[in-house]
Amino acid sequence: MILRVGSLAACALVLGASTAVAQRGRLETLASLVAAEDARQWDSLLFARALGSPDPLVRRTAVMGAGRIGDARAAVLVAARLQDQSRSVRAAAAFALGLLHDSTAVERLVQTLGASPLDSATAAATATAIARVGGGQSAAALAKLLDGKIKVAGRAPVASAAIEAALLDAWRLGKDAPVAALRRYAADSAARFRWPAVFSLSRLRPPEAAPELLSALDDRVARTRAVAARALTRGYGERAGLSLIQVAGRLTAATADPDPGVRVNALAALATFKDSSLAVAALDRLDDTVVNVRVEAATTLGALGGAAAAGKLARLSTDSGVPWAERRNALLALAASDLGGFERAAVSWRGSNDWRDRATAAEGWTAAGYHLPAGWLADKEARVVAAGLQAWSDATTGPDSALVATARPLLAHSDAAIRSLSADALARVRDPADVPALARMYAATGRDSFPNAALSAVKALAAIASAGDSGRRAVDREFLERAPRPEDDQVRRWAASEWPAAVARWGPAFPIATGRSAAEYRAIVARRMLGTPSERHPRVLFVTEGSEPIEVELLGPDAPITVEHFLDLVDRHFFDGNRWHRVVPNFVVQDGDPRGDGWGGPPGTIRDEINAVRYDAPVLGMALDGPDSGNSQWFINLSPQPHLDGTYTVFGRVVRGGDARGLGRIAQGDSIVAIRRVR
Repeated sequence: MILRVGSLAACALVLGASTAVAQRGRLETLASLVAAEDARQWDSLLFARALGSPDPLVRRTAVMGAGRIGDARAAVLVAARLQDQSRSVRAAAAFALGLLHDSTAVERLVQTLGASPLDSATAAATATAIARVGGGQSAAALAKLLDGKIKVAGRAPVASAAIEAALLDAWRLGKDAPVAALRRYAADSAARFRWPAVFSLSRLRPPEAAPELLSALDDRVARTRAVAARALTRGYGERAGLSLIQVAGRLTAATADPDPGVRVNALAALATFKDSSLAVAALDRLDDTVVNVRVEAATTLGALGGAAAAGKLARLSTDSGVPWAERRNALLALAASDLGGFERAAVSWRGSNDWRDRATAAEGWTAAGYHLPAGWLADKEARVVAAGLQAWSDATTGPDSALVATARPLLAHSDAAIRSLSADALARVRDPADVPALARMYAATGRDSFPNAALSAVKALAAIASAGDSGRRAVDREFLERAPRPEDDQVRRWAASEWPAAVARWGPAFPIATGRSAAEYRAIVARRMLGTPSERHPRVLFVTEGSEPIEVELLGPDAPITVEHFLDLVDRHFFDGNRWHRVVPNFVVQDGDPRGDGWGGPPGTIRDEINAVRYDAPVLGMALDGPDSGNSQWFINLSPQPHLDGTYTVFGRVVRGGDARGLGRIAQGDSIVAIRRVR
């Protein structure tokens, strides 16, 4: 048949219009799924329709959303996608089943390992999901997989991926973990199996695995040596019946390892021996070329003690020529090991114009047992008072009478962090007489930019109500009968899981009113999931004083709302001029708090967008204070941290500056000049 020119043009118009309609429909469906996930609202019809879509991106978004919402009714629909024709959908379905923690899915997951089609990503996600579900059935399945009793479909690399993931996540099974198999793989000739096996053993620390952990100190792979070193504490050595002299000797040698992560972990483990005769190794590391090895060495010296350590720490704590993080840790270490030396050194810190110095002195005073005489409670800077209260709370257990007496009047303080810590202290005594003040404190939290104080007040009231009839009656009368339904979803979520009496008054925690319109969800999806490469994977540059710039590629398709929220803060210059308020050697660097003490952030929270990206290389993760509590604070891991996988939203990858000249130079207190977009 011959078509005329006019007919061809008409066909093109029809096809173009059809394509445009299809694209709009795709956008609408994806936006509806993201909105439902954000509200934590399970819509069976919406998700069933999306899971039957011919579009793999729609199906993948649906299974991930179902897993994040966490409704048990989703399990059957998600499990059906384990045999999806798309690899990405199959892997996402397996991952989502792990998030749902549904034991009925274990059998289906095991069947998936032996069925075609099976690729490496799905095999790994399936093994991880089995471990995440937990329980005896999962433990038995994982043991069979590691023992070769489950035949994995596909070629050898597919089976290897399943085994590697099973080894890496076996620690999640706790007492049910297949320790014998882990020990066997810890001695495997393949490094890809040794590392995850040793990691799980380092988390579980079974006494019988001591030979493998000791042997792993000599592994040719640095990360394997590092996790082994961290596990070999004094307590573990005693439980395992090891010679403590031998273990301490091995750790001492490891403090001179070529890899800084191994040195840090060896120092941390050595600190648990609390033996001043071991201090020489830590003293040597005070001259290390890596700043955070020096920081860890100072902390270790505080735990080991001894005259030599005290003298060095005293000098270091007042040496203005070294980084602030070193001086800070030296002062806190001195408080733990030499009270007289600390008192002398702390004088200049207490008189400093820098609130961070005074806060450090307050931490040291409370750690040393000087709760009241130091005068830190009268400091004009609320962050100093909060630091002292936090350290005091951490140093005591139970209803410490002095702490409680200090906390009661602070329930009316203007600072939300101080009120939160004070309410936490009162929760320990569970005194009905505190109910009116706690109720007033809760009522005043509406002006706070973060929910901690409101949540602490509710937790304290719930603790009092659980202590006896008089407490329950007081809480009912003074609080539950008067308090309206909380606007903050964090408070409602906690009450829904921990306080039935409050739920009876306030109703269910979900769905969440997110504050976003349908148009806003469409815009987020259009940019972060369907946009150009630079919209889906924008890049930002972290410029830090004293280290080379760090470039991060954001992961829009994996965490669209988190990326959008982060970029909004970047464009507002929210992070510029902040300091790295938390740096844990060989673990994480953290920022996003304009207060600089870990409590700050703008109003509101965002929901978690948990995904399958692992903390195996430096990635950007959202810091949390509980599920779905993310906002402005984020972190970058300094070494592989598999125990964070599937718990903290990953929304970026470090693509430049993740080495010793970038991340490796960042110390607590260093200034962030700016964070800006580079594309």
